[in-house]
Amino acid sequence: MKPATVLSSSDSLVAPVGASRSRAAPRRAVVAARASTDAAATTPAQGVGNTFRTATDRVTLGTSDLSVAATGAGAWAWGDRSGYWGSDWEGDRAKNLDAYRALLAGGVDFIDTAEVYGFGKSEELIREFMRDTAADATLCPPLLATKFAPIPFRFRAEDVPNALRASMARMGVRKVALYMQHWPAFGLPGVTEACNDAFLEGLCLCYERGLCRAVGVSNFNAERVRQAAKKFKERGVPFASNQIQYSLAYRTPETDTGVIDACVECGVTPVAYSPMAQGLLTGKYSANSALGGGVKATGPRARILSEEKLASADALVDLMREIGANRGGVTPAQIAVNYCMTKGTVPIPGAKDARQAEAVVGCLGWRLDEAEVAELEAAAAAVPSTPGAPFERW
Repeated sequence: MKPATVLSSSDSLVAPVGASRSRAAPRRAVVAARASTDAAATTPAQGVGNTFRTATDRVTLGTSDLSVAATGAGAWAWGDRSGYWGSDWEGDRAKNLDAYRALLAGGVDFIDTAEVYGFGKSEELIREFMRDTAADATLCPPLLATKFAPIPFRFRAEDVPNALRASMARMGVRKVALYMQHWPAFGLPGVTEACNDAFLEGLCLCYERGLCRAVGVSNFNAERVRQAAKKFKERGVPFASNQIQYSLAYRTPETDTGVIDACVECGVTPVAYSPMAQGLLTGKYSANSALGGGVKATGPRARILSEEKLASADALVDLMREIGANRGGVTPAQIAVNYCMTKGTVPIPGAKDARQAEAVVGCLGWRLDEAEVAELEAAAAAVPSTPGAPFERW
């Protein structure tokens, strides 16, 4: 086990321009992540004027030197203008700022966003949040990750660093920790693979030009992970992660498609988005909402969190509550996130307010044991698998 990593303020990759604790992790994790876990979840920073605490429960991403908190946080919902996560992103701004502050106060430094989140608004809010909290020496420096969208009219390698520069301008930084291709190019007969080759080249250029410390991919199938690993190794570019949908309710990358096996083979860390299955595993929503048993999902997620699907997960969520109670009051949502951590992925749950962010922080410093994992997986087998993103199989 590697010693815990402590970051000083000089380790920040953002240069602005203008719990509970319990038993140790089992050895049988699916991915042999390079992790360090201390008895305490955080430790004081070193350096003059710094009073922040940084997580000692950390993972080094892939073949890079990026050491991040063992759970990060996703900023998909911050500034969402699509209506997927709500209809009032401006009204939610203050709560999102509170979430950002609580994450960094608790040592969760790995913040994931993308140029398509809120059509750029998520990145812009991160800039505003960094500005609003710049004088707070109790907050650890964020390690920012963002993603390139292979949208139409982007075909060339140079489109990738150009997009990264635009993202950095929105975030107000000169360098990011991690830059990823958000999904594989598709739907362009005769040129799709040429575009994907160009985008991998573009990621290499981003690293070689000093725009990021490491590169990654997202929603890549097993063969694409291997192809990317080969390319990056030949160029000497650190390959940090493959960001994939993974949760107790969606284990397809582990059990079916071989994606996690490919990540292990290539030394790449799986980063798990939707670790709470978009709310299915939180206990917040219930098929019995009309009877006072929980909240009814609305908007686009109502199709995912149908009454039938929620009813199928009731026994699993009850088990998660039981395990959490035995661990001193851990919530089902925290069990869901920690399950992903225990299995060797780095989850990036969303956090829209301070309460949710503090719950994410509470996932650090402990792991489910083997018996709990086995019991959870047996119960989850009765839940129909959450639909995966279509581009996982492209």
